[in-house]
Amino acid sequence: MSQQLLYGFSSIAITFVLFALIIGCNEAGFRIGRFVQRQTNDEVKTLTGAIQGSILGLLALMLGFTFSMSMQRYDARNQALIHEANAIGTVMLRVQLLPEQFHAEVSSMLDDYVDLRIAASQIDLTQLEKRREFNQRISDLQNAIWAVAVEAAQISPSPVTSGAFITALNDMIDRQGERNAFLQMQVPEVVLLLLFVVFLSSGGILGYSSGLGGKRV
Repeated sequence: MSQQLLYGFSSIAITFVLFALIIGCNEAGFRIGRFVQRQTNDEVKTLTGAIQGSILGLLALMLGFTFSMSMQRYDARNQALIHEANAIGTVMLRVQLLPEQFHAEVSSMLDDYVDLRIAASQIDLTQLEKRREFNQRISDLQNAIWAVAVEAAQISPSPVTSGAFITALNDMIDRQGERNAFLQMQVPEVVLLLLFVVFLSSGGILGYSSGLGGKRV
């Protein structure tokens, strides 16, 4: 997935820049309102107030819509984390179902797998190259565990023992892919850009309305 523009910057930096732009738009709107104040009648002021209310209403709608999208993705990521942790725990328990000679090897590989997953979860989402490297290492380890599971199934082809382990292992791999997919699901950048435009428009129309009234609010 290609890196989007806004998600490559610090959220704190974006907040300060957006705040400064809103203040700038408000000041510009106020000066324009003061400039045209004498040529403006009550009808235009009433229309300006209606437009101001509409833009603020649109801002409230956009904020609610964006927060709803964000919370849905946040909840989905939390659920994916819980599902993956449960899947890994099931695989670790079912190691005992494999032939005894595979217990130590598979347990050691699963310990390494858990360490890799924890390390990968601590990497910032903007560090795409590093995350790609960890995902490749995780994939290689998954393939190695799968190869051992296949070998164990050939020695003990019972669906109750090695078959149950392979089923749990397959679910663990699927859960890891599911979690990675949810991590890439962000609020679309076009929605954020539209929200920023509405923020700036709100600041501008509030300043303009204040300028028409002859005083700041």
